[in-house]
Amino acid sequence: MKDISKILVVIDPTTEDQPGLGRASWLAGKLGAELELLVCFYNEYLSGDRLFDSPSLENARQELIQSQEKYLDSLAAPLRADGITVNTSAIWDHPLYEGIVRRAVASSADLVIKDTHHHSAVERALLTNTDWNLIRTCPVRLWLVKPREIAEKPVFVAAIDPMNQHDKPAALDDDILQLSTKLSQSVDGDVHAFHSYDPRIAVATATANAYIPVSLPYDEIEQQMHEEHQKRFTEITQFHGVADDKSHLVAGLTHEELAIVAEEVPADVVVMGAVARNRWKRLFIGATAERTLEHLPCDLLIVKPDWFKTPVAQDNYESDSQ
Repeated sequence: MKDISKILVVIDPTTEDQPGLGRASWLAGKLGAELELLVCFYNEYLSGDRLFDSPSLENARQELIQSQEKYLDSLAAPLRADGITVNTSAIWDHPLYEGIVRRAVASSADLVIKDTHHHSAVERALLTNTDWNLIRTCPVRLWLVKPREIAEKPVFVAAIDPMNQHDKPAALDDDILQLSTKLSQSVDGDVHAFHSYDPRIAVATATANAYIPVSLPYDEIEQQMHEEHQKRFTEITQFHGVADDKSHLVAGLTHEELAIVAEEVPADVVVMGAVARNRWKRLFIGATAERTLEHLPCDLLIVKPDWFKTPVAQDNYESDSQ
């Protein structure tokens, strides 16, 4: 697995609070990685799309980009003083998630870090449409930061699917555990592993295959399913050196159980795999979907398989970087 040596940090120019930048600078210090601070900006009234483009609109766009560059330099200055290598990029592109993906590919970033948005009405961070599209299309590892402090000894929970459900390639579980272990070692943290299974699936399958009303040994069926999942789960956790007391095999729905385990551990980062079967079908994130992610109490780190290709076109709008 490729090491993390370059981190692309998405900056939100509309707010002073930048949790993602704080997380990225902390991680860069631990890994010895360089940062690139990115503002992706667009205004439809200045784009020239509504009317014919003109030199005055072009000048207005350049002035906006230059003001964003100055803002990025102000954020980079204290980090550079701490010895972190920091580059900045202000680009004119839209929609936002496509601009981020294009810059991540162009800059050969190993990791993208972005804030999630805090919704005060429900007192939790909610994933935005941009976040969901990044999960779907970003070809490099994606760390979504929630507005909370990370522990002095961070806990990474690797959510895996050793039964390879939802067409998930087996190698992705290894990538998730390897990344969780490397990050944990770099920041003096701990690694936990998580997998859940739904015993109702085995019972429903047995019932459907019976064809005629019979008395089925439901307890035995559930026990057999548990043993199968336990065997595969233990094999992979032991291979990656995850202790038994930090391995969580749970019977139940993933979107319910993962949030519970993350709360109880407590987790600082949940590491999950994301697989898009193709650009037209829905995304599968491990064995779960949106219901899980919105309820996680911690950061989320998404890993794609090596073969994943982003559907985002790589042509881009005007940009400037330094």
